[in-house]
Amino acid sequence: MAKGYWIAHVDVRDPERYKDYVATAKPAFEKFGARFLARGGAFEGLEGKSRARNVIIEFPSLQAALDCYNSPEYQAAKAIRTTVAEAELILVEGAEA
Repeated sequence: MAKGYWIAHVDVRDPERYKDYVATAKPAFEKFGARFLARGGAFEGLEGKSRARNVIIEFPSLQAALDCYNSPEYQAAKAIRTTVAEAELILVEGAEA
């Protein structure tokens, strides 16, 4: 089964309040087997619009990634994030190995 990935590009407007989003989202990520592959850090914007924070999260499957996003736990975190950050978030199915 192919893994699923969240790919997010984020500009944080309120870093202190963003910490609340991270803490609130953590139970959802744990529940659905999330593994962070990239979380912020240095990057090189080569084409298109760049944002200051880039995140890649791996899940056991695309369905797990979608279920995490739709979970009540993550939706509570999203309600915080949308007030303190601008973001693009996509879910992508990984290639079979």
